[in-house]
Amino acid sequence: MGCWWEGVDESRLLIAPADPGSDGDGSARLISLRHPRSGVRTSYLLSNGLLQELHWFKQSYGSWFLGDYVSEDGSLYTATPIDPVFIMLPIFEEARMKKVDDPGKFRQLDEILFINDYPGYRHLFSIAESCMQVVCEMKEIGSSKFFRLDDMKVLAWLNYKVCQLKQTLPALDQNYAARDEKDTLADAVSIIGEYLKDEPWLKLLSNHFKLNLPEAMRIASDFEACSNAIESPMGSSNPSQGKTTGEKRTARNQKQAKKAKIETESRNIKEMFSRASRRRN
Repeated sequence: MGCWWEGVDESRLLIAPADPGSDGDGSARLISLRHPRSGVRTSYLLSNGLLQELHWFKQSYGSWFLGDYVSEDGSLYTATPIDPVFIMLPIFEEARMKKVDDPGKFRQLDEILFINDYPGYRHLFSIAESCMQVVCEMKEIGSSKFFRLDDMKVLAWLNYKVCQLKQTLPALDQNYAARDEKDTLADAVSIIGEYLKDEPWLKLLSNHFKLNLPEAMRIASDFEACSNAIESPMGSSNPSQGKTTGEKRTARNQKQAKKAKIETESRNIKEMFSRASRRRN
């Protein structure tokens, strides 16, 4: 089996979680999947059954010393675990072909995970059955298993994610401790919403918590801007100097790289994502 880095002309620096169960056989691979919210083709790292999303950021100037080799590209790639349910949720939603008066069809995994132009989904077959049972109804006919997404199970799973994240945020950033509970809830929903389509899941989740979605997103954005100003007081010393496009991209990627995502087995609904506090400049 080829290694994930084969075919790369230049060296790149990747920081990824160590897998205690890995035997070091180089079984990790890069696969292309649809982003669960935007649907855009996105690269993920699959290593020994652990699905990880990739983040990239780069400072204006920099390089890496890798042993006796100098990598002129000073960019940094990080891989963080992502719950596969987020990735497969829109695929299972499409597969059931739900109608207004019909909850949809039960389908086998090999049907659901067959996506034109996306062979990467086939590599998720080994983990799909265990992780998707938490949000699906399942029927067994002989030796075959059939799955159908269940709205109530999905909402319960998302509710758990939000509640766990809401409890975690104040412990990660002291600024959250002084916030109103509803504002923290809105921010937790907006973070989870980065992995959900507006229809139907993010809308259902917002309605469940009685949040106005645009308002929730605005509150989260305002708090982030305020937090940046507190943590970077020197940033306002020259208000006439705007950021370049590259610097904005760098800041955005640094934000993504600093999110902490805490994960356990999804079948027990014990995973959650958490955003790590920003490092002080």
